[in-house]
Amino acid sequence: MTRVFITGDTHSTIDWEKLNTKKFPIQKDLTKEDLVIIAGDFGGVWDGSKSDDYVLDSYDSRNFTTLFVDGNHENFDLLNSYPTEYFHGGKVHRIQDSVYHLMRGQVYDFGGKTFFAFGGARSTDRIYRKEGESWWPQEIPSDEDMAEADANLARVNYKVNYVITHCCPKKALFELSRYGLYEPDKVNTFFDHLIEDEGLSFDKWFFGHYHEDLRVGKWNMLYQTVEEII
Repeated sequence: MTRVFITGDTHSTIDWEKLNTKKFPIQKDLTKEDLVIIAGDFGGVWDGSKSDDYVLDSYDSRNFTTLFVDGNHENFDLLNSYPTEYFHGGKVHRIQDSVYHLMRGQVYDFGGKTFFAFGGARSTDRIYRKEGESWWPQEIPSDEDMAEADANLARVNYKVNYVITHCCPKKALFELSRYGLYEPDKVNTFFDHLIEDEGLSFDKWFFGHYHEDLRVGKWNMLYQTVEEII
């Protein structure tokens, strides 16, 4: 049976120690059929340099298969240059043999459970970054991304087991007592639309972005924790 784990942002090598064999020892017993999902700000596709090669080769050599949604700190020009394939029912960019980017608005079947994936978020530090080098406007999902999400969710009657994103609905920020600390944007509002207008039903929602580990009800904000989903 496929096992699925999830964690928060890794930022290339900056925050990837949580996935080493000391902090995540169970990986020794995993296989490529098992999945580890990174909830955005993967950062392993950044400038096409040897540093990228090191990160991607390292993930590809591990016992598990690595999946990630995009965050806001990604090189979207480079990321979107990878060919699109289908993987477990949804579109992906295959980065390495066992490293995949879960594209926005897709619904996947992992281990007999349905997962809705939707990356993107607004960079609060974008004024300190340079467009096309350390910041890309595609961090904010397009209307086409959102239409794709609506269409794919409609096919499953807006009912999934798990939602994987980088940021979260405004509703979640309220319930986690973090509303007001982060300025809501187009992405947060879209997630609220899915819940309030379309009736999106889910068992748990996992996300990164906020650099905290915090759980209330169905909301799971992840950073350093690696959690087993199924």
